[in-house]
Amino acid sequence: MKIKIGNYSDFFGPYQLAEKLMFWVPKEKDEYGFEHTAERVHRFGEWLAHGNIEPEPEVGEITSWDRERPTTWLYKFLSWVDSKKKRTIKVHIDPWDTWNMQDTLGYIIRPMLVKLKAEKHGAPFVDPKECPAELLPAKLTKKEKDAGATDSTHFERWDWVLDEMIFAFNTLPGGSNENWEDEFFTGEIDWQWKKLEDGCSEMVEGPKHTSEVDWDGRKKVEERIQNGFALFGKYYQHLWD
Repeated sequence: MKIKIGNYSDFFGPYQLAEKLMFWVPKEKDEYGFEHTAERVHRFGEWLAHGNIEPEPEVGEITSWDRERPTTWLYKFLSWVDSKKKRTIKVHIDPWDTWNMQDTLGYIIRPMLVKLKAEKHGAPFVDPKECPAELLPAKLTKKEKDAGATDSTHFERWDWVLDEMIFAFNTLPGGSNENWEDEFFTGEIDWQWKKLEDGCSEMVEGPKHTSEVDWDGRKKVEERIQNGFALFGKYYQHLWD
């Protein structure tokens, strides 16, 4: 298998061109301390894109985001250039990659989940009923609901889901817990063949056979593994940064 996936291409339009042409103009900060493009640079970009600068709306005036505005030849040209950009995506699958496809995918998915958990910038809604009791959120007040606030364990629940996914994929070959079943097998295996009168043989325990299996413990871990894979499927479309 060979995979080459390049970075997403950035749109370069009139506003970005304005920033390049007016590179000496410093950034401005809003009331919260976040930097943004200076107003005069933005207005220059607006002129490059639309050929005019719209006046600021009056107090109480309603404007629509999807309103149509005239565009300049420069805007159209830069948009055309952007439409020709193609993200590099090359995937070559060899025959042996599908012999144990679940293992092959594990080598790719596992490190991606670890990286996503470390670098994520948000979290989707996770049903509290799927999580341990200690992650049940406190009830939101009406004011918090109206303000669109997240509940008290919103982000912790997503961390838990990712941890369960990672746990499951770590039990596949190459993972940190690929030999997870070993801890449930103790003792020495000594199986021997006993000759029967009818000429057949049966397998019996030898004198050194002390092997025992903790089937209940193994079942609990297996259920956790299967749940981790199920969570991966359920929240697949939420695996974004």
